[in-house]
Amino acid sequence: MSQYNPSNVPDAAAALPAYLRLELEQIARAKREPDQYLYLDTSYAAPKKLRDGMVVLADGTTWNPGSGAGFYGYRAGAWRFLG
Repeated sequence: MSQYNPSNVPDAAAALPAYLRLELEQIARAKREPDQYLYLDTSYAAPKKLRDGMVVLADGTTWNPGSGAGFYGYRAGAWRFLG
């Protein structure tokens, strides 16, 4: 999903309907347009809520899920090194 950045809310109440219509259109467009990449921030601790299908980038020092720094997927109760 593309990034959505809200604009400033107008001070005049009469301008709110047009503002909301434009903002909702921008949100819908952002949800429709796929990103060409996936960016993961480096994780320095395990996520608090684990769910099958999670993918993380572990720093490998502060938090090492098993094979050092790299990408890990969580499945069936365990972190799997992806590379």
